[in-house]
Amino acid sequence: MSAAMLALLVRDLRLAIRHGGQSLMPILFLFAVLILIPLGVGPGPNLLASIAPGMIWVAALLASLLALEGLFRPDLEDGSLEQWWLGHGPAGALVVVRLFSHWLITGLPVILVAPLAAQMLYLPAPALGTLMLSLLLGTPILSLVGGLAAALTLGTNRGSVLLSILVFPMVVPVLIFATGAVDLAADGLSPQAHLGLLAALLILAVTLAPVATTAALRLNIE
Repeated sequence: MSAAMLALLVRDLRLAIRHGGQSLMPILFLFAVLILIPLGVGPGPNLLASIAPGMIWVAALLASLLALEGLFRPDLEDGSLEQWWLGHGPAGALVVVRLFSHWLITGLPVILVAPLAAQMLYLPAPALGTLMLSLLLGTPILSLVGGLAAALTLGTNRGSVLLSILVFPMVVPVLIFATGAVDLAADGLSPQAHLGLLAALLILAVTLAPVATTAALRLNIE
């Protein structure tokens, strides 16, 4: 089973690299937000610093959302999704690998580029560590919740529309706690409460989302 999990992870990463647009989409979205929003609201350093956490998190959310439509649908269409239940190991392990690869493709690039984005937006230096920690805790939640929504809408013709409707309400607490933690750190206050709630949401998502996603996928192939 470990060989199958590794093979699936390597395959997903190779496909993302081969289709360069998919692997670069999170970074392109982030820099698009960095360029366009200051043009609209003005280049004032104080204003940009105040909205920097929200801008970076919106870019992370949009990058995650765009990649959700193709998370499981190609496997359903070519029949490989059914093979997950015909193998010798639990299909849930492969679901976890797929969700992890989605985070590597959409969440990790945003985390790596976040320090540069923070400097471009004049985010105070004391808040940079909190921003990075909030992204490390929060972006996996986006992949887990998004994977569940993708599995639930897999059998519909307009999955992309339903994905947005399902995902946005579920990730609102993540955005509130993450940006709130960074704002508190920028003001010289302790962000531990917000980060603790974000960590609790991550534990809840890691515990429940893979199980629910596996069950939803099984319903779609039966």
